[in-house]
Amino acid sequence: MENSAQSERLPHLHESELFHAIKNPAFRRIGLMGRAGKRSVIQSLIQVANTVNEMNLTLIMDVQTANLPTLNLVDIEKVKIVKRSLIGEICDLVIVVGGDGSILHAAEALARYRVPVLGVNRGRLGFLADVKPNEVAFKLRQVLMGDYQLDHRFLLTMEIREGDNILHEDMALNDIVLHAGKSVHMIDFQMKIDGQDVYRQHSDGLIAATPTGSTAYALSGGGPIIHPSMDAICLVPMHPHTLSSRPIVVSGNSEICIRIHEDNRTQPMVSADGKPSVPLEQDQRLYIRKHPDKLTLLHPPGFEFYEACRTKLHWNVHAEEFSLDSDDDDDIEDVADIVDSESADIANIEFNDNTSGYGADDDSESPR
Repeated sequence: MENSAQSERLPHLHESELFHAIKNPAFRRIGLMGRAGKRSVIQSLIQVANTVNEMNLTLIMDVQTANLPTLNLVDIEKVKIVKRSLIGEICDLVIVVGGDGSILHAAEALARYRVPVLGVNRGRLGFLADVKPNEVAFKLRQVLMGDYQLDHRFLLTMEIREGDNILHEDMALNDIVLHAGKSVHMIDFQMKIDGQDVYRQHSDGLIAATPTGSTAYALSGGGPIIHPSMDAICLVPMHPHTLSSRPIVVSGNSEICIRIHEDNRTQPMVSADGKPSVPLEQDQRLYIRKHPDKLTLLHPPGFEFYEACRTKLHWNVHAEEFSLDSDDDDDIEDVADIVDSESADIANIEFNDNTSGYGADDDSESPR
């Protein structure tokens, strides 16, 4: 991850009194995309649009976003409408409003142009869309003034081949998934990596994930979390019919080849980033490797991957709830006093029980 030149020169730019008066923005043509038609998404779209217009920058929106049913363009002062396929070519920065899924859909149109993408989170987790809705105006101004971090994420490409013919190809930022579709039967398939036999497996399928996708579907399948800076591909079996099958992490430059075995009894399907699945037949091969393009994510200053894991995956919930690292030592002393007092009471009770029935007078009866 790299900081912008402006971030290095002015690390506290947003705290400056002249912050809102800077006349040399880092980006001038701002693209705006949104996917879901939820009210919260529309609110953030309008907020972003108004902030861009207030800074006298050019706002460009794609046709699909402009046609969202609940979006009224009258609420936006100035905006240009273009085809989605052109937005990456003509914009300096693209802002995507929605969840991580919205960025996945935008990646296909934007990756080839290397245009940076900033995500405003209106979804659930927000590993990719990391700007909170209540911070949109402030964070957006930081970024537009040149205070940001760049994060380059590699993608995967998939090809279904029959002989030398490519029947289907697609790309994915998160993962490419081989699955059994609607069937409850397992898939019988063989896998090679860089031409070397790996295994023949009976399972519900296989997840081939990038480091970006390691915190998505692959994580729920028991795969490892891989730092985004790693050049690696994670292969996660889905419910394998063996206790020894485990996720494998291979070089990001590897080529994975999957062939359906002749004994297979179900129709295998393949999907890239949750897009509509396509069938994989026995006489075909599925090839997975790194895509030549990368998606450039843009983060406001202060973004940290591990901090995102702590907040999104709730790593510290138990530790913080029962932490003894308190600034108030009196609280700890009070707890210790209570424990000591209760211990003394218990000891006293035990002593009384032991002596009440067996005093100096041997004629006294033992308690019942």
